[in-house]
Amino acid sequence: MGVILDSSVFIAKEREGKNARQALTELEAKFVGEEIAMSIVTIVELAHGIARADTLQRRAKRQEYLNHVTTALRVHAITIPIALRAGQIDGENAAKGIRLALSDLLIGVTALELDYHVATSNVRHFQMIPDLKVVAL
Repeated sequence: MGVILDSSVFIAKEREGKNARQALTELEAKFVGEEIAMSIVTIVELAHGIARADTLQRRAKRQEYLNHVTTALRVHAITIPIALRAGQIDGENAAKGIRLALSDLLIGVTALELDYHVATSNVRHFQMIPDLKVVAL
């Protein structure tokens, strides 16, 4: 078993004043014996946050954070099975009038395909993905 981290987890840790090493240490203590990983989509979201930084200092700090987590954690790509499952879930949800951001859908389906759970501060969005195990952080 393992856990896929949503970018909201890293954002929350940054707001708490934690650097990447401190954040990962806390997460490792919470998920003892489980692989802690992330989707390639989380990297996209974190890179977006770097580009939106309002100061050069914050931008550099976020870049350092991203560099650390991408070397410390396994990063899972979007595979054809993940894409197909995401498309199916998105179509089924749309038929019910449910809209979910593509990034959250891809992160959640990555966890589903691996039989992992997703850790997030954004539980509401991930609960829209059927059968996904969600851990609130």
